[in-house]
Amino acid sequence: MSGWKWLTQPQHPYTWGFVVRVLLKAALLFALVNVLYAALSPLDAIGRLSVYNWLVAGRVRLPYGEDPARAYNLSVDNIPTMFATHVISQPKADDEFRVILLGDSSTWGFLLPPDQTLSAFLNAQGLQLDDGRRLVFYNLGHPIMALMKDALLLEYAMQYQPDMVVWLVTAQSFPRSRQLEAPMVARNPARAAAFIRRYGLAYDTATLEAETDFMAQTIIGQRRPLADWLRLQLYGFMWDATGIDQYLPERYTLRQSDFEAGDVAWGEDFPQPQTLTVDDLAFDVLAAGHQVAGDVPLLLVNEPMFISAGENSDIRYNFFYPRWAYDQYRDLMTAQAEENGWHYVDLWRIIAPEAFTDSPVHMTPQGTEQLVQALAPHIMALLQGDSE
Repeated sequence: MSGWKWLTQPQHPYTWGFVVRVLLKAALLFALVNVLYAALSPLDAIGRLSVYNWLVAGRVRLPYGEDPARAYNLSVDNIPTMFATHVISQPKADDEFRVILLGDSSTWGFLLPPDQTLSAFLNAQGLQLDDGRRLVFYNLGHPIMALMKDALLLEYAMQYQPDMVVWLVTAQSFPRSRQLEAPMVARNPARAAAFIRRYGLAYDTATLEAETDFMAQTIIGQRRPLADWLRLQLYGFMWDATGIDQYLPERYTLRQSDFEAGDVAWGEDFPQPQTLTVDDLAFDVLAAGHQVAGDVPLLLVNEPMFISAGENSDIRYNFFYPRWAYDQYRDLMTAQAEENGWHYVDLWRIIAPEAFTDSPVHMTPQGTEQLVQALAPHIMALLQGDSE
């Protein structure tokens, strides 16, 4: 141990001055590392590093979960990190016609195992084009209702060469106040602000830009997403071994069927019945999404929802929507699709009420299969029409 005497038996006893100098050097080094980190902004580059699709299987839906001990999953908001875990980041096969599905928790498959989601049932159809290419569906739904979130995911997904986009929407994703409040939007401030500027959208980016200051870009400011990135890599090994990415409780609270008399509010933005206009809802984000897709066919789908027959169901369709609001949304949606030449199909009431679970849009496996049977012909009709 003589080699360590300089540490355990120093010739000169440590002094307070020595301790202060060591602490100052450590603080300066830490500050320098943070400055370099902020200057390089490596979070997205780090996010692209992944054990998925390499050491472990890629996930079939974007990471989301609040019970990692039982679901081997984790909610992250860094978009490169999310895509690096997903099977879509694998090379595109020569005979593959790649279709991406955008949407909310219904598309993601809340309360459904991975093999009973919309994408899984669509893939099970074995759909093919006349030229022999297989339609392969990728689940890029995410359990937050905001069109801006979908548009950011679409923009990033374009690098994976999709051949078609199917974008499932519902009125709850349209209020303008929801667009910047969505966690994925708020926690990707530079990306979201750039998207808003690029497509000339009428949203105040001041809040987003406040999240891009120096401290927010340091290791200290990004310690949470860095920790989440590491945890998600570790959970990948359990996901690969079990295929479990969501805890499915044996019991859950069924969607609400009875409502209070006079319950006419549609959220805080619309507390009373009123005439909705195009400017009240985020149709501009839908238009931007079409610009992102470019020549890639994009099919908009007004997704199915639960329609109550319970108390005061003449006032509200369900917990989300008073009838006055949803009816106007559908009228505006149809008009905007016709005016802009968007491919659009309205499937809002094709699923029986008993096929919905804990929310107005979450479906049972049987309900999801019914949606596939209704949706697949529209997908093929659009593709065959474009090929003529």
